[in-house]
Amino acid sequence: MSETLTLTARCLRISRRQVDALITALLLPVVLMVLFVELFGGAIATGSAHYVTYVAPGVLVLCAGFSSGLTAVGVCQDVGGGFVDRLRSMDVRAGSLIAGHVAASVARNLTSGALVLAVGVALGFRPHAGVGGWLAAVGLLVAFVLAVSWLSAALGLLARSPEAANGFTFLIMFLPYASSAFVPVRTMPAWLQGFAAHQPITPVTDALRALLLGTPAGSSPWIALAWCGGILAASMLAAGALFSARR
Repeated sequence: MSETLTLTARCLRISRRQVDALITALLLPVVLMVLFVELFGGAIATGSAHYVTYVAPGVLVLCAGFSSGLTAVGVCQDVGGGFVDRLRSMDVRAGSLIAGHVAASVARNLTSGALVLAVGVALGFRPHAGVGGWLAAVGLLVAFVLAVSWLSAALGLLARSPEAANGFTFLIMFLPYASSAFVPVRTMPAWLQGFAAHQPITPVTDALRALLLGTPAGSSPWIALAWCGGILAASMLAAGALFSARR
């Protein structure tokens, strides 16, 4: 645990020094929130009185995609740049390096999510969740961020350059657009509805939306947790195998 905390602090210091990438990961979701609500909100019918009520949970999920690029690039740079070789000369578990990147990703996502939520409230978002709903929503969001961060770490180990690692995470950033994050699935073309309804972002977003607004969530939270657990388990196994292969 102490090794992971030390390497997490290192990753956060590196993120703080990469000002351009940090601004992109923290502020781009905020910009998208303002863009969708103020420019497109009047033309998008979702059944909600205000579009910000519908889109705010989707932008919270989108934050994880933007931060995942930093995780993949950071892991790729450490493995390819010789930092892992330095750890091998010390009494440090090499797996703590990946765990440190993942923990730093969670911290960045929580910060970005808080900014998005604050801007959403300023634009008219009014969550009606009680204490239990807030705890469940935060827990689900952290589970999703953990799953995406471990997946990004595995992609960073798979890539041979930081540029390739950043490119591999494009799919993660694209998935929210083909889900219920920004528009209802029923409004999409018929050929796209099947994919949008059965990919992980849709149940995660639907569950967050229901928990924050205090509406019935149905089976969405359990489906979302199943997706998160499956992605997390597969990503951790893949990351372990790829890390051993890269060493």
